[in-house]
Amino acid sequence: MKYQPGYAYHIKDSYFAKVQDSNLMQNKEAGNYRPTYFCLQDKKTGLLWVVPMSTKIEKFQAIHDKQKARYGKCLTIVMGEYGGKKSAFLLQNMFPITEQYIDHIHTVKGNPVPVKYSIQQVVQSNMAQLRLLINKGSKIVFSDVQRLEKLMIAEIAFEQKADPAQAAPATGKTPKNMKDRMAAAADEAKKRNAGTQPAPKRPKDLEK
Repeated sequence: MKYQPGYAYHIKDSYFAKVQDSNLMQNKEAGNYRPTYFCLQDKKTGLLWVVPMSTKIEKFQAIHDKQKARYGKCLTIVMGEYGGKKSAFLLQNMFPITEQYIDHIHTVKGNPVPVKYSIQQVVQSNMAQLRLLINKGSKIVFSDVQRLEKLMIAEIAFEQKADPAQAAPATGKTPKNMKDRMAAAADEAKKRNAGTQPAPKRPKDLEK
């Protein structure tokens, strides 16, 4: 499924089967898709970083308040609202995926529900700070997200090697669909032909 920024999603079981990380939150609960994940894209790698959302407000509010009292802030849990209900955004349980592991967008009565922009900003800021701490060696989230990130980046590289059409050309831009790819190929052919055609002769009255 195509990722759209600002929304929440559900993740395919195949992701959890692939990465085999027991520290990830259970994907299903009583036969239903749980939890819902807010997704943010890392523009550098193209990976989606997903943040589980929970309605267990009392439990996570207590953890949030305890960390805030001790450290002056809480980066790992953002308390907010989603779909008109209180929700906890659990950055302590975040992890990276590729777009192919999105199962479906979260809807209410058939309509996708966006995450409030103000909450998106807080989650994005906290995630950036957490990733800096993780890169410095801090064990601040439950899963080994550095291992998971390497797995997902390797998967993207393998897919691009298997299908060269998916690899980015020298311009750094990746054609989005077959029509764009054909147009890019036509432009490239024109450039090559222009370079091989002989220069036009100058009129005799202009020759010295």
